[in-house]
Amino acid sequence: MARMTTMPENHIETGHSTEHNAYDVIAEGYTAENETSLLNAYYERPAMLELAGDVTGRRILDAGCGSGPLFAELRDRGAVVTGIDASAGILEKARQRLGADADLRVADLAGPLPFPDDTFDDVIASLVLHYLEDWGPTLAELRRVLRPGGRLLISIDHPFSVVLFQHMAGKKPQYFETRNRIEEWTMGGQTAQLSFWNRPLHAMTEAFTAAGFRISVISEPPFVPEAREVFPEEFREITGTRFLCFLFFVLEAG
Repeated sequence: MARMTTMPENHIETGHSTEHNAYDVIAEGYTAENETSLLNAYYERPAMLELAGDVTGRRILDAGCGSGPLFAELRDRGAVVTGIDASAGILEKARQRLGADADLRVADLAGPLPFPDDTFDDVIASLVLHYLEDWGPTLAELRRVLRPGGRLLISIDHPFSVVLFQHMAGKKPQYFETRNRIEEWTMGGQTAQLSFWNRPLHAMTEAFTAAGFRISVISEPPFVPEAREVFPEEFREITGTRFLCFLFFVLEAG
């Protein structure tokens, strides 16, 4: 991956069919990029797995599972995993990876989820919430399907990195507002426009507590050491073990 930009693990969950179709269009190229990219394979996925810890026997919802790389890692570590995504095209890629017996379902995080109360020990929302303008209904549903004391693990665009990119692009930074941004991605020879919502840190934490979660971890983790060898150009000006990119949370259901 040649540039430091958001490469989401997962997919748009806004309920708008045009955006679902956008991910269907780039499904093949996106899946290939996700396998080996710096931000996914050498940063976000390892960090999420580290936060998850020992998942043996835990019932986990991969909320926005995409083409299934995190699902596969969790399953290999002994978890009982269910994956949902709003893009049928991306889920087809996941099924090719995970097999016909994998529990994969088309579902939109902006609406009701097809699970009873207290179904899961953990929900992992990996690079997906920043597609949503209103977090309230989604967090309420994720809280509902978690057992009491269960965990919600989240990774999201770091709000400070968004401001930095705005500044670098010559735009006036707008940190304290919840604002929409559109990015055009070309993958596998196909181009799609994707919609994201930027919000300040306090808006995130207030939404979590309002939904009945307790914040137990806020993390800005390091990248894995081998990333520097695989991507020497990207790390030419980075001397430490971290870069400004994503923000991670572990929340506990009250």
